[in-house]
Amino acid sequence: MSHVADLQKENDLLRKQLAAEKSVRVKHEAQIAALNEKIQLLLKQRFGTSSEKSSPDQLGLFNEAEDVLAEDVAEAEPEATPVIGHTRTRKPRVSIPDHFPREEIIHDIPESEKVCPHDGSTLKNIGSDDHEQLDIVPATINVIRHKRLKYACPCCEGHIVTAKKPKLPIEKSIATPGLLAFIAVQKYGDALPLYRQSEMFKRIGIDLDRTNMANWMVTCGELVQPLINLLIEHLHKQTYLHLDETPLQVLDEPGKTAQSKSYMWVMAHDGEQPACIFHYADSRGQQIPLNLLSAENTAIMVDGYEGYQKACDDYGITRLGCWAHARRKFKEAQDLQKKGKTGKADQALAFIRRLYAIEKRIKDKPPDKRFAIRHKEAAPVLKKLKDWMEKSLHTVPPKTAIGKALVYLNNQWERLVAYLEDGRYPMDNNAAERAIRPFTIGRKNWLFSKSQAGAKASANLYSLIETAKANKLNIYDYLTHVFKELPNAHSIEDVEALLPWNANLV
Repeated sequence: MSHVADLQKENDLLRKQLAAEKSVRVKHEAQIAALNEKIQLLLKQRFGTSSEKSSPDQLGLFNEAEDVLAEDVAEAEPEATPVIGHTRTRKPRVSIPDHFPREEIIHDIPESEKVCPHDGSTLKNIGSDDHEQLDIVPATINVIRHKRLKYACPCCEGHIVTAKKPKLPIEKSIATPGLLAFIAVQKYGDALPLYRQSEMFKRIGIDLDRTNMANWMVTCGELVQPLINLLIEHLHKQTYLHLDETPLQVLDEPGKTAQSKSYMWVMAHDGEQPACIFHYADSRGQQIPLNLLSAENTAIMVDGYEGYQKACDDYGITRLGCWAHARRKFKEAQDLQKKGKTGKADQALAFIRRLYAIEKRIKDKPPDKRFAIRHKEAAPVLKKLKDWMEKSLHTVPPKTAIGKALVYLNNQWERLVAYLEDGRYPMDNNAAERAIRPFTIGRKNWLFSKSQAGAKASANLYSLIETAKANKLNIYDYLTHVFKELPNAHSIEDVEALLPWNANLV
């Protein structure tokens, strides 16, 4: 009997060991699956397309009860059309705007051919066949010489008067407002580093040292600070703001290594009189949003970073969640699916497409109409999406791509649906991402800022350029105007006249 008990005890121990080993194996298999997903996603990001548009292969019907899914897919399905022969279409020729100057080159026939071979009569001109081409002349250099006339009394020769001249953006410098604007636009608007600009200037016979150009940009960044202050005041009066941040490396920062991360923050509004402010900070801490925002602000649209929450709590700001971020996570999960297969990522994306379709249809309606339609049409879709999400959370491993997307959606839910509270609120943070994209593109070229002064100057110049672009201005003309007029501004009204929506560039 004792022998049987020992065998039973040993059997129970072996079962426990097997169960423990199975648990470890299952855990390891889940980790391996998650790592494989991560590898596939990285390969997709590195070598695949970056579009977030839905794949036509994923538009099949789902075996789910939610009618919204079938309706969404049915709307996305192309109508059946008869196949017809391919017809090649010509693209229209590039038209050259009329305001560009024209240089005419006249091609004439020899005098000996201006006689009719039939009766000897002199031929009469009846018009011409015209063909226009677009020609580019490399940049030309003009030198502006300021001559301040001097006058003296011919009798006593003791009274001398010298004519005054307008203040310049950089006194005693060879740089005109136009040259400064040209360099700023190329660096901050076109992502062309100063060392490359230096080489370009050499090709046209001018030796401009990039250190000098860097100092000019720092000075210009300091010059425009009064305009930046007005733009910040303007943003704080708006119903909502978009915020985002991206890493920046600054080499010379007190108490930090050259390899450490700093950040460029962006604060934008895309409504009437759109504006965008860049702000350099040496950290990503919650103190930065506290400094950027105030109790004047009603709502902010941001991603899931928790550093924004302290400002929302302290100032009573409504925090709006970004549906583009939620959609992106499901799109990443969808990219990992086998081609032709449908799954939970497709179901989530179908819901989100319905929400965006509603927004697209009502974008030009007044806020009160948008508010009413959102509650009538978007709220039921959101209810179905939430029910589906809560059910799916119990069936999907949280470490997988689709699991992470579901967890993010669940954690951000109250913020994501907050856009229903006001017809003026946006649905996503795309306005901030559009504004910050030129900076991230430029960062790939110039890699870092040398000093804190350079980073702050860059922030100010990016602010002016992106705000001018948002207001449909020619950024070179606008910066030239600002650099010319701002040194001679004597009052707040003079500075206000230089805001993009007030500036007279004619």
